[in-house]
Amino acid sequence: MRTSPELRRKLISVAVVSAALLTAAPASVAVAQESAPRPAVPAALTEAAPGAPAERLIVGYKSGAAEAKSNKAAAADAETKAEKTGEDVDFQRRLGTGAALVELGTNPTRTSVADVVAQYEADPQVAYVVPDRLNKPTAATPNDTDYSKQWDLFESTAGMNVPAAWDTTTGSGVTVAVIDTGYVTHSDLAANIVGGYDFISDTAVSVDGNGRDSNPADPGDWYNADECGQGIPASGSSWHGTHVAGTIAAATNNGKGVAGIAYGAKISPVRVLGKCGGYDSDIIDAITWASGGTVSGVPANTNVAKVINMSLGGGGACSTATQSAITGAVNRGTSVVVAAGNENQNVSNSSPANCNNVISVAATNRAGSRASYSNYGSLVDISAPGGETRTSTANGILSTLNSGTKTPSSENYAYYQGTSMATPHVAGLAALLKSANSALTPAQIESAIKANARALPGTCSGGCGAGLADAAKTVQAVKGGTSTGTTFSSTTAVAVPDNGAAIESPISVTGRSGNAPSALQVGVDITHTYRGDLVIDLVAPDGSTYRLKSAASDSADDVKTTYTVNASSESANGTWKLRVQDTATQDTGTLNSWKLTF
Repeated sequence: MRTSPELRRKLISVAVVSAALLTAAPASVAVAQESAPRPAVPAALTEAAPGAPAERLIVGYKSGAAEAKSNKAAAADAETKAEKTGEDVDFQRRLGTGAALVELGTNPTRTSVADVVAQYEADPQVAYVVPDRLNKPTAATPNDTDYSKQWDLFESTAGMNVPAAWDTTTGSGVTVAVIDTGYVTHSDLAANIVGGYDFISDTAVSVDGNGRDSNPADPGDWYNADECGQGIPASGSSWHGTHVAGTIAAATNNGKGVAGIAYGAKISPVRVLGKCGGYDSDIIDAITWASGGTVSGVPANTNVAKVINMSLGGGGACSTATQSAITGAVNRGTSVVVAAGNENQNVSNSSPANCNNVISVAATNRAGSRASYSNYGSLVDISAPGGETRTSTANGILSTLNSGTKTPSSENYAYYQGTSMATPHVAGLAALLKSANSALTPAQIESAIKANARALPGTCSGGCGAGLADAAKTVQAVKGGTSTGTTFSSTTAVAVPDNGAAIESPISVTGRSGNAPSALQVGVDITHTYRGDLVIDLVAPDGSTYRLKSAASDSADDVKTTYTVNASSESANGTWKLRVQDTATQDTGTLNSWKLTF
């Protein structure tokens, strides 16, 4: 007869308790365990997908076995395996190959799957047992006609590994403010453009014949020789803001042009640069308004940005005025991404890249080395593809543009190079992260980008930050940062002695890829007669500690809460520990359980 669900649950509980006792009790307690442990079951045989325990197994029997032909025999064998393991094991159907499909019940753990797999593997009538793996559509190559030219997105050496991130997020729900020259109409961007503002107050700079208004259209920023300073040659219009915007969020899978990094995001064009550049005062107001702050005489922003891209800069230290605007934006929850500058000098001499609370971006070339023009130094946070066209224009960054030499003409695409081009790569990544996990703060986004960068493929002299930004790895690291992620638990009770040595409870995390999330949830259940005496730490696999609770005057007793830890610099897989210590006399307690949610 098939074991009842109630009895199976009891058997599971007994198995868990027995396993716990094995770690702390004398060998005599474990008399119910097998005398010779089986070899560990490989993780690949327990998971339907990385980190997800299999709910079904495919069992192939040897040709001479009754179970290979008889459904009744296969069902009876499943019942036998259930009785031996205390797990739900149900024969479902026969596959076309003759193998049997068995189901493991609701929400099995990897340990319970391993127990069932081990039983089948030990059966001499079984040829193989494998998980019924969950397959997903592979990331489709965008059908944009020039996507193949966007080495910066997909090339394995110096690209930013963007396509693999699109399986998880495309940036939907996030607005990126491009504080730049404004926007010239382009059909490969139009669908992702939302309202912005023109903050240029000086009509000599604005060129459009008026001051500030709600129209951020780019009329062109051309100038004649010596018009912007003695010895400065003439220059045509750059359409710089449009090129930057295309890298971030050009429409994708529309059968034309280029693909945007966060093509599900929206772009709010905020115009601050015109003829010969733009003033700090206008940029400060633009930062404030874009992030949802109030600017006198300017209507409230209905498209508040969670990411600001500033591919601009000038010489000198970060001014107190500019720093104040940036700090205000970050405090409102907006990430500020800034170009390191193109002077081949230390970024400490380039503002606003040298301000606090910004993500400062250096540029790399197609070989993965620091581009010859890129600024460098200890204030650089991260590097991203900026291109270098000395050997070939195809080694630049291709994006949306306009063919007009002075005023707007027909839309087109062109290769540019510069830290201005590297910056929108990181702004686009920030949008992907915010979309994947809306709870992330600007500090957590910056930390995740740096923690999940890969080593620069080429060379860098002077300092290029944490390395080359990696979109897929970073998105993977943060996507589990909500309470709906995968949970690993310990239900083994551990006594907390009075005013004694710290106790530690381990949890083994396997099957995760990349680093832990920047919002790792640590659930703690401790019974104690005076919790003010308790000090609680999370210990990462490499030994790094994160203080969850310090000793304090607190008249309450139990600790039953969830802490949030930015663990994005830690490898997810490995043994994590909860360390608990009572630091005063007269009170004792018990760590009942704890859990990690990725």
